[in-house]
Amino acid sequence: MKEEKTHKSFFGRLQRTPKWKKEEFSEIEYEPRPVKELLTEMKDISELIIDLAYSAVLFHDDDILEEVKFLEVRMDTLNYDIRVMAMMAARSKEDAEQLAGILQIAQAAEKISNAAGDIVLLYKEKSASVFSRIMKQADERLYRMKVSSKSAACTQLIGSLNIESETGMRIIAIRRNNCWIYNPQSTNKLNADDMLIIRGNDDGFKALQAFLSGEQQVLE
Repeated sequence: MKEEKTHKSFFGRLQRTPKWKKEEFSEIEYEPRPVKELLTEMKDISELIIDLAYSAVLFHDDDILEEVKFLEVRMDTLNYDIRVMAMMAARSKEDAEQLAGILQIAQAAEKISNAAGDIVLLYKEKSASVFSRIMKQADERLYRMKVSSKSAACTQLIGSLNIESETGMRIIAIRRNNCWIYNPQSTNKLNADDMLIIRGNDDGFKALQAFLSGEQQVLE
């Protein structure tokens, strides 16, 4: 039961930055979990970790850097679990062939996680200025914006605001006081003074910024 609570706390919940070293050096204990649950968590991490890695370098943020390291270690643990599961489940050639596909998916997710770990190495090299110029040429970019107390978005659920469908912008993380909400869900609320990290294009950024600043009361 304790492990299950840990799984639920990663995304969409207010939390302080996890201590990745504690996770890295803790003893790995295999606990049976459904394959679908393992792959779902690996997919969620692989979708988020690259954006967080870019954000850590672009905004030179220690907390996000620590989160990337934590998620990278977490991915290693999930990959270990799924390998053990595969070895225990394979009782015939047919079983092995089916499990091989699952292991390939898990390996692909881990490669994405490792790539994020390589990206944050730029943080130590203080290459953020060069990296920022390169990222400006991308179709989608990462932005930071603050929710004003004058904005109609305050105290509203993210799902009810239809931000992604109206602007094409996706909220990657929310900084609230000294805590973070990574990969916020539709049921998360936006509060005044929240600092958002968002992915999208310039047009979507301008529209969302006008709304979150209170300049416009309707998202257009």
